[in-house]
Amino acid sequence: MTRSRINAIVIEAKRFFEQMQFHLPPWAFWAPKEWRGRGGECREIIERKLGWDVTSFGSPDFERCGLVLFALRNGTPHGSRRPYAEKIMVVDEEQETPLHYHWNKTEDIINRGGGNLVLQLFPANEADELADTPIPVQIDGRSRIVPAGGMVTLTPGESITLEPRVYHRFYAEPGRGRVLTGEVSKVNDDDTDNRFLEPRGRYPEVVEDEPPLHLLVSDYPRYL
Repeated sequence: MTRSRINAIVIEAKRFFEQMQFHLPPWAFWAPKEWRGRGGECREIIERKLGWDVTSFGSPDFERCGLVLFALRNGTPHGSRRPYAEKIMVVDEEQETPLHYHWNKTEDIINRGGGNLVLQLFPANEADELADTPIPVQIDGRSRIVPAGGMVTLTPGESITLEPRVYHRFYAEPGRGRVLTGEVSKVNDDDTDNRFLEPRGRYPEVVEDEPPLHLLVSDYPRYL
């Protein structure tokens, strides 16, 4: 992805957060130069990969396969006093986050507002392929059985709990608008805890055609 495209995506995401009255921490709006000399102060942000994350999962078409995330808090995979994580995401109509599961992470996916969020669920078999058995899930504390490949639609305010090794993909329902999507989970580890059904890139290769507006979590090693 080009940096100019990433910058445009982040600008649009900020507009949507403002529209939905969702407030990010002040450092979310720092320019790269404002990070200089703050390595000690911001060590947790950097090490725990808090902040902006724009991905197309290796696809050339971000509008059809992509996601904007902002990690607000996170612990560490190998133990910390903070055993939880929180993200806020922008999901556009028919913009897919492809089928994947987590080895260790249990997560709640929450429709915080906007349109409807659609999820498709499959259990994983022993070979890490799609199984055909039903999946018990919790939707806002209510038990439900979803058939393999079944679709769950979350309206604003609704949430679903996803256990490890449950394949899921999601997108915003066409005609309903983009969705402000929350995630509350165990510690998030995008380096080792994601298993995509088809091999996918997690962080984009960036073509630097202009300076970054804000740093992505994948920029931290290079800039900081």
